[in-house]
Amino acid sequence: MSDNRFTRRTIEQRRVVITGLGTITPLGLTVKQSWENVINGKSGIAHITQFNAQDFSAQIAGEVKGFDPGDVLSSKEQKKMGRFIHLSMAATEEALQDCGLEFSEELKDRTGTIIGVGIGGLPNIEEQHKTLLERGPRRISPFFIPSILTNLASGQISIKYGFRGPNYTVTSACSSGSHSLGEAANYIRNGLCDVMITGGAEASVTGLAVGGFSSMKALSTRNDTPEAASRPWDKDRDGFVLAEGAATLILEDYEHALRRNAHIYG
Repeated sequence: MSDNRFTRRTIEQRRVVITGLGTITPLGLTVKQSWENVINGKSGIAHITQFNAQDFSAQIAGEVKGFDPGDVLSSKEQKKMGRFIHLSMAATEEALQDCGLEFSEELKDRTGTIIGVGIGGLPNIEEQHKTLLERGPRRISPFFIPSILTNLASGQISIKYGFRGPNYTVTSACSSGSHSLGEAANYIRNGLCDVMITGGAEASVTGLAVGGFSSMKALSTRNDTPEAASRPWDKDRDGFVLAEGAATLILEDYEHALRRNAHIYG
């Protein structure tokens, strides 16, 4: 008998709703914290602390502050993942708690995961390349490759929660998260899944990233006023500001959400 978990249930497109939210950003470690800081006009941009940026033309970024991956991952799990995966796991944990779904084995078969990631584990690439040069190839971590692959954000989420639906990443630079959202919604619209875990994650506040974008003259150099540096629509804009973070949305078939009386955001 063929596996028909992903067969189309109806020719008519189904409606898609958002029933869960999770974020971890330079403005806060939860949706509530981030939103309160946004509406109160606070900035998450400050001087870089993750490496010494003294010699860089751009010395500011949006760093996630006070984040402890141990809140959602064991120390053993953390070693297998880059920071972008840590952030995505934390955002997903919040989103899943927010949506209140109970996942039966049948529902896990019809739940997919698509997390957009632009560049992946750049900090780990820098770190392990340094290890290679200074200590030799035998000292490269066995977790190096799994920690940097862009698709391992969605992969690790599915492994942890047992989701067996479609699983991959979309990489399209700054549009990665938005494209992932559209891809995920289509799985529900076309009757292939009932629930999709989707969003985006990135953590590349590193010397290579800041140096590379600076060489392109792409980054703001308002180092004296970091809170005023991100101003994309201003006539005096001088570049964008690099930042890290993650956001996860739980997408659900409208009728499925109605049957369980779920809170619908949109």
